[in-house]
Amino acid sequence: MLQGWVILLVSFAYLFLLFGIAHWGDRRADAGRSLIANPYIYTLSIGVYCTSWTYYGSVGRAASSGIGFLPIYLGPTLTFAFGWFALRKILAISKSQNITSIADFIASRYGKSHLIAGLVTVIAVVGIMPYISLQLKAVATSFDVLVGSTMATTVGDTALYVALILAAFSILFGTRHIDATEHHEGMVAAIAFESLVKLVAFLAVGVFVTFHLYDGAGDLFAKAAQHPRIAALFHTDTVIASGNWVTLILLSMAAAICLPRQFQVTVVENVDSRHFAKAIWAFPLYLLAMNVFVLPITVAGLLLFPRGTDADTFVLALPMAAHHETLALLAFLGGLSAATGMVIVESIALSTMICNDLVMPVLLNMKWLRLAERPELGALLKNIRRVGIVLVLALGYTYFKVIGESFALVTIGLVSFAAAAQFAPAIFLGIYWKGGTRRGALAGLSSGFLLWGYTLLVPSFARSGWLDAGFVEHGLFGIALLKPQALLGIQGLDPLSHALFWSMLGNIGMLVAVSLFDRQSSLERTQATVFCEVWRATQDVHSGSGWRGSASVADLLALAERFVGHERAVEAFAQYGRSRGLNLGAVKRADAGTVQFTERLLGGAIGSASARVVVASVVKGEGVGMDEMLEILDEASHVIEYSRQLEQKSSELEQASADLRAANERLRELDRLKDEFLSTVTHELRTPLTSIRSFTEILHDNPDLDVTQRQEFLGIVIKESERLTRLINQVLDLARIESGRMQWHMAPIDMGAVLRDAINAMHGICAERAIHLDLSGVRPTRPVWGDHDRLQQVYINLLSNAAKFVPSEGGRIAVDLRDLGDVVRVSVTDNGPGIRREEQDIIFEKFRQAGSTTGNPGGTGLGLAICRRIVEHLGGSLWVESEPGEGSTFSFVVPVAGEADKAAREPADAHAV
Repeated sequence: MLQGWVILLVSFAYLFLLFGIAHWGDRRADAGRSLIANPYIYTLSIGVYCTSWTYYGSVGRAASSGIGFLPIYLGPTLTFAFGWFALRKILAISKSQNITSIADFIASRYGKSHLIAGLVTVIAVVGIMPYISLQLKAVATSFDVLVGSTMATTVGDTALYVALILAAFSILFGTRHIDATEHHEGMVAAIAFESLVKLVAFLAVGVFVTFHLYDGAGDLFAKAAQHPRIAALFHTDTVIASGNWVTLILLSMAAAICLPRQFQVTVVENVDSRHFAKAIWAFPLYLLAMNVFVLPITVAGLLLFPRGTDADTFVLALPMAAHHETLALLAFLGGLSAATGMVIVESIALSTMICNDLVMPVLLNMKWLRLAERPELGALLKNIRRVGIVLVLALGYTYFKVIGESFALVTIGLVSFAAAAQFAPAIFLGIYWKGGTRRGALAGLSSGFLLWGYTLLVPSFARSGWLDAGFVEHGLFGIALLKPQALLGIQGLDPLSHALFWSMLGNIGMLVAVSLFDRQSSLERTQATVFCEVWRATQDVHSGSGWRGSASVADLLALAERFVGHERAVEAFAQYGRSRGLNLGAVKRADAGTVQFTERLLGGAIGSASARVVVASVVKGEGVGMDEMLEILDEASHVIEYSRQLEQKSSELEQASADLRAANERLRELDRLKDEFLSTVTHELRTPLTSIRSFTEILHDNPDLDVTQRQEFLGIVIKESERLTRLINQVLDLARIESGRMQWHMAPIDMGAVLRDAINAMHGICAERAIHLDLSGVRPTRPVWGDHDRLQQVYINLLSNAAKFVPSEGGRIAVDLRDLGDVVRVSVTDNGPGIRREEQDIIFEKFRQAGSTTGNPGGTGLGLAICRRIVEHLGGSLWVESEPGEGSTFSFVVPVAGEADKAAREPADAHAV
């Protein structure tokens, strides 16, 4: 036996080495020389999946079921090898949404719901407690094997010491930053090192057993074949009987991403999305290397040790039996690495969730605390996370002392796998099905969690003597149909398969059923689109989706400083301003994009759900309703009346002057256009309003209407409401431009970048109609002085108009962008039917379209009118060149940003954030 003090000394030295690596990694990160910006280090960090369950428990499971240990590693292999596209999508969504944890991911998908985030956190904390206790048990057991039970008693409670040390490590290197999306580079570097240590240690034991104790694998398995008890483990019927392979594979497939620690290292701690391409094949290769010697070690242990020996200890016991204490000590360090790596990452992930999704929402709702008035909240957030780490490890230690000592490592781990699997439906349905709602997700998660607890967790308490065992044997209240492991009379399944069946049935069933009969809020619809269509990039990152309100930049900056600190907030706002070509220091009123950026910044510190609540406290809502529309129409009526009066006077003097006659004709045309404007707007408004009123009356008068027909009518109401909103917005845009009330955010603009954003927004339409988009004529240009959003609006209008008229087969749109010296010219050419010469001027008038040539494909006829006014406001011009049957070319020019613009901007730059 090794001396206890030697093992403790080596263990503490190893843990201090981890402290050193983590400290070095953080220093490198602070210096801008990332230690973890490497795909192989990223892959090794994902290797935290291999815990002490893998290191010790795989051998223990193989000793009772042969190759029955493999499903736990086939699952993540299949996930990475064949489900990489889903993981890649999750990674892209998380980076775009500033996701901080798996709870934050699920809550963001379903309307940034506090309730969902809190529920996911509770499930994670309760479900992962058995897994943390497993690691503490593995370390304590392995220590006992090395020093003997007598010495272990003298040393004291090993699991407690390990828990305290790991709590200190996690606090030091897991709570240095307030922003949870800032990577814990030191911690990741230490975890990657631990993954390497446990792999080397396990391979060393495997090589020693296979080639030192025996003459290779052939000799080892030949000796095993002579023992019927060992040989029986590898018979086909034994493998099938040991079974529940499908259950284990499904659980481990979900665990590869749904365990909070796996989500943390795979998604949150990823510093470069390109690293994931290597992990797709490198991580399965790592799993293969970790398991290549499981069977040789198992068989050797069964051959050398008497029946009844704990197979979980074979990795340590075999070197000890051969008197190779150094190898045994290396094996112990490998097991220590496997356990500590998991506990460190899990405690950091869970503490972030506890802080952001449980504690902070409660504190923010306590108005008497006046958190919004505190100048700095960073210290509070850090302390909450530190307490969370201690709480997580304390709960894990308590579970170990109460229940964990009565179960094998594998059994404990599978309880946690089944809990983590409850997140899978909400995640994977959420990124591919837009119909999932907040209430559906709440119902699904709650049902799955309750069924998991009833069928799997509670029976473990009963078997440990903490509950009446009759509950398991006879059911709740003695009702046989309520037996937790034979619910509703379903028998013949092992407890794990039984629990997975019922929990997934309740989870998926409730999520889908409630969502189908529920209606999403506007924010839920927005988030569903963002998550499901992340690759289409249909929304500009500066659009401020979901916010229609106003706030000052100063208020938003002050708000951010309270949560992430002054330096971090100022740096982030300055970087955001540069990315948009804005001088935020000179801008008083923040646009919706700046509001959304602030929300994302705070989301990294307190989670997306809490961030939305906090930002809402400083944003004043601004609705666009019928009042403003009626005001515009009233102004138009006054103009019409005035023009009529002028027309009457000009008629009386018609003979006096040819100039007055010309003015009279012009006024008549103005009168006609104004009347036509009012008539068209009234008609366009009346059509959707009539539909909305008709269908709502049907719904009101027929409460027993068939559900399918009711949903159809509600869909029509929603569609017509959206049509009404689009018309109002277009009329408002046009009126604001003409009246000079439009707010312009002027800055140096890269026309090529604006073009790329517009093409991204048009990607879906072009792909759906198989339109060929030719960009060969796009050239680099100097910046122009303009408004990014308005120029993008011009691009999108011209591209969408071209897409309407090109042939359904063989449609082609060519874009030309070039610098002509004083101006930048943009041309959009299509191979549509063309426009008659007499119609080429009227198409730029309000509510006018070239219907005679093109067949009038629909629309309000305001798009080109708005485009021309935007371009003219920027000092440019817009025109069309076309011949019937030969397509059309719409072109516009805008001036290049000159020295005068630069001089005008220099004084403001001195006040930049």
